[in-house]
Amino acid sequence: MENDYIKETKIPQKTEEEKEIELVVSIMKAKKELDEACKNFEYAHDDLIDYYTYEIKATRAKFDYLVKQAKKQGLAIDIIKQLEIKLNTAM
Repeated sequence: MENDYIKETKIPQKTEEEKEIELVVSIMKAKKELDEACKNFEYAHDDLIDYYTYEIKATRAKFDYLVKQAKKQGLAIDIIKQLEIKLNTAM
């Protein structure tokens, strides 16, 4: 007794440019999260020290992975492109 499932809507494929923009945005978000975690660690007390240490390690691993992916794809992230992406995603 097998049921056939039919896909009702087609999922559009992303272009290479869309994938690059998504990767750059992810890198920028990870960098911001890392900066915030480091800043929060400076003011942490007691049990929060362990929490922010873990958060910094996890976010740094995520950031490093994303940067490696960008390098592997040959992406060069310059400040102008970052600003354009920031402005476009803010709207």
